[in-house]
Amino acid sequence: MKSNTLSFGSIFTIGLMLFALFLGAGNMIFPPLLGQQAGEQVGIAILGFLFTGVGLPLLGVIAIAYTGGNPQQLASRVHPIFGIIFTITLYLALGPFFGIPRTATVSYEIGVLPFLPDGLISSGLPLLLFSVVFFTLTALLSLNPSQLVNRIGKFLTPALIVILTTLIAGAFITPMGSPGEPTEAYASSAFFTGFIEGYLTLDAIAALAFAIVVITAIKEKNVTDRSAIVRVTIYAGLIAATGLALVYLALSHIGATSISAIGEQANGGALLSAVASYLYGSSGAVILGLAIAAACLTTSIGLVSATSTYFSRLIPSVSYRSFVFIFSGFSMVVANVGLTQLISFSLPVLVMIYPMAIVLIFLSFIDPLFNGFRAVYIGTIIPTFIIGVCDGLSAAGFLGNGIASALAFLPLMEQGVGWIVPAIVGGFIGFAIAHILRHSARTSTTHI
Repeated sequence: MKSNTLSFGSIFTIGLMLFALFLGAGNMIFPPLLGQQAGEQVGIAILGFLFTGVGLPLLGVIAIAYTGGNPQQLASRVHPIFGIIFTITLYLALGPFFGIPRTATVSYEIGVLPFLPDGLISSGLPLLLFSVVFFTLTALLSLNPSQLVNRIGKFLTPALIVILTTLIAGAFITPMGSPGEPTEAYASSAFFTGFIEGYLTLDAIAALAFAIVVITAIKEKNVTDRSAIVRVTIYAGLIAATGLALVYLALSHIGATSISAIGEQANGGALLSAVASYLYGSSGAVILGLAIAAACLTTSIGLVSATSTYFSRLIPSVSYRSFVFIFSGFSMVVANVGLTQLISFSLPVLVMIYPMAIVLIFLSFIDPLFNGFRAVYIGTIIPTFIIGVCDGLSAAGFLGNGIASALAFLPLMEQGVGWIVPAIVGGFIGFAIAHILRHSARTSTTHI
């Protein structure tokens, strides 16, 4: 029996599933480090982080539901070939190359590494064994995507929330100190530094992939009307976004107030481990390990499911089940390079594709205002792509000083978002070209 409405309970469960899919590796380790580095500027910095880490993912999920349930359909508004290339790049970055392996490495470094002797760690064997178990579970739980809501929304997510609440509550019940002085980057540009840090969560581009999982879950509850699917997606997205915002605010506060208690830490994982031990002693590491494992496993399942769904549709000759095992196995291999290396490899790629994802998301909402002209999409994407590539090469250390100096005149370039103004200008140029071409076509038809 078909229905175009869902109960609040069903919508809430889907929202919890989406929350858990987003709350993975980066979401747990980046906000506390931001808080520690931002210090007294944590309020402004977390606003920038929430913009890219919560607002954009929410808009991304809604955009995909609104445009038909597939990021390729949205990207194809630029050009069909661009749509395929961009979407493949997006899924590979989110999936087996960076996103999925990172879920295992974060789980290992925070949940397992602290309990191992130094001699065993250097062998690399523990990471190998852990990744085999982690991705075996991921593959098995991803084989039946129709059960994702029950497995994640009803079971794993509540467990994750309980564990996180225990950790966060301890930090508020037993205050560790006051925010310290911000680092140079946050002192000079707290908002935009937080804005760029939000890239590392992968959530704005993950939203384009997770939307498929959400829409599939809605359709499996016999909701078929497109407007109803969009409406339920918005409600579920708001539930997930609210949960993410609360977690990010709490974790950044923990980081900001932790320096006097635990000192400065090299990364968010080490920071959380130190905080957990400070608050709860030896049991704190166990609590944190369980939270990280639950968060990362749910994200890994969602990413494998979404990536396998897309590629099984792109290449029908290979089944969804086969792609699940292919991507899980490949991710297991990549995970063994280690967390630090994965983050350093992923940042240049994310800096390249993130701005284009942001532009596409925003254009999807204002599409009626410019009559869906392809020239607007092209005019906006071209400068965004060029500057994104330059930023990515710069992040990788390959960009020469001459090119960097040539782009320094662009507004907001020093803040890492120099693509914004050129994208807006390119959009207006595209709009003007589309009007000129349309007017010329009408004039030619009239003369005929």
